[in-house]
Amino acid sequence: MSAIGLGLAALGRPGYLNLDHGVDLGSDRSVAALERRTHAVLDAAYEGGVRYFDAARSYGRAEQFLASWLSARELAPGSVEVGSKWGYTYTAGWRVDADPPEVKDLSVETLRRQLAETRALLGPWLSLYQIHSATLTSGVLEDRAVMEELERLRANGVAVGVTVTGAEQAETIERVVGLAAFDSVQATFNLLERSTEPPLERAHAAGMRVIVKEAVANGRLTARGTCRPLERVAERLGTTPDAVAIAAVLARPWTDVALSGAATPEQLRSNLAALTLDWSAELDGELADLSEPSERYWSTRSELRWT
Repeated sequence: MSAIGLGLAALGRPGYLNLDHGVDLGSDRSVAALERRTHAVLDAAYEGGVRYFDAARSYGRAEQFLASWLSARELAPGSVEVGSKWGYTYTAGWRVDADPPEVKDLSVETLRRQLAETRALLGPWLSLYQIHSATLTSGVLEDRAVMEELERLRANGVAVGVTVTGAEQAETIERVVGLAAFDSVQATFNLLERSTEPPLERAHAAGMRVIVKEAVANGRLTARGTCRPLERVAERLGTTPDAVAIAAVLARPWTDVALSGAATPEQLRSNLAALTLDWSAELDGELADLSEPSERYWSTRSELRWT
């Protein structure tokens, strides 16, 4: 995987919870307009060296937009890595204010249905298929039928992974590592939410690929988030707050790829500037006080508005 990947959560549907997402998309949020926008961001990513692209069945038409771009670009399977996820069904009907916008169901029936849907769009390019937001309480990691279905997929050459979420991310990752049944784990880690660092380090040591999502905390660690300590560091380094935040993630030796959640080519290029920054223990120490208790971080995230 490339050091920075592109996640399509903010591109495949008209509403998302990133700060000022509605400003990014503007007034024309038709399917055709969002497909053009997605292709523009994908073009900027590819030209910037990004080779990992991350979608999900619940990201509206993200898989469809990615598939049409891969075909238009005539990119051969294997020239890029494509990951997707199963477990949530998009229910917003292309509305921004739908509540809820997606419904979670981690049953084997959902896995089989959504895998078939994903393969119909991304079949030859699909290299990683992930459980979407597994938790200990969901029971999915103990579901024998699900685990057997994933093992069959793995035996046929598609890597299988787990994404985690919420204040119990660390405990879920520990369980995933203990199962030794997955090739990758995707978790939230950033300068505000650091609870996953020890288990992600263990996952990496166990041979799993570590994918970090929400490196800029849904916009809180960008210029829009008005985080003054981060802004001061960015100003001193002659870069942007988001680039600093992503550089902090990339500096962790256990990080294999950090996802950009850019909704515009300009945001994508700003994110990619992280690759040019030299991280140091001094910078880490300077920003250490940004860390929040997990419960507070996830409570704040749950209050972000979909726009």
